[in-house]
Amino acid sequence: MQLIYEKPKALTETPTHFCPGCGHGIVLRLIAEIIDAWDIRSKTIGLAPVGCSVLAYNYLDIDMCEAAHGRPPAVATGIKRVHPDHIVFAYQGDGDLAAIGTAEIIHAANRGENITFIFVNNAVYGMTSGQMAPTTLIGQKTITTPSGRDAMNYGYPIRVCELLAVLDGSSYLERVSVSSPENIRKAKKALEKGFKTQIEKRGFSLIEVLSPCPIYWRMDANEAMKYIDEEMSLTFPLGVVKDWERKN
Repeated sequence: MQLIYEKPKALTETPTHFCPGCGHGIVLRLIAEIIDAWDIRSKTIGLAPVGCSVLAYNYLDIDMCEAAHGRPPAVATGIKRVHPDHIVFAYQGDGDLAAIGTAEIIHAANRGENITFIFVNNAVYGMTSGQMAPTTLIGQKTITTPSGRDAMNYGYPIRVCELLAVLDGSSYLERVSVSSPENIRKAKKALEKGFKTQIEKRGFSLIEVLSPCPIYWRMDANEAMKYIDEEMSLTFPLGVVKDWERKN
């Protein structure tokens, strides 16, 4: 029998704690595949804060460090400066990175910190019952916007990649999704580019991943994937926002 897939060594044997249809498991698997393929497991340090992203500690068999809510960019900066020869990445959700940690991610990008940030955007606070997040779409219903988010009362969704693109210190920014096999392959290439940017000492990189949250979107898994393609990607267009290789 031909072996077509094998569990990455950088993934633990832990059964999943994520909700059915959640995209976090896909993203973590891609990270583990890259770590294995590049043989960087022994010199990679990951950070994850409060939120669904904190469960990364259960699945990635690498050195990990926990940071307070929103503070991975600050903690990662300290770790990277003490261990410049290590590959340091932060794994954050939208409530964490785009709300509580807005200042941290902006200043890390502005300083051009040579760190890779993986930003999983599911447009809600997933761990605390699905409240409105900074990335919640206009019209999207959440537990705190039962009639749908409206700009008059709640403002507009924050486009993190576009926000960071104007900073001179940011080097590579791309938005991808896990809504289909094709998009998952593109997401893996973007993650590889993020790690490459750091390994080649090109500076700050962030990969935003549009990911489903079927439970708090009140959808089944198939509907959630369609929602990413048909609704979410209109507000958050997929593609490269900034790339150090394209500056010239």
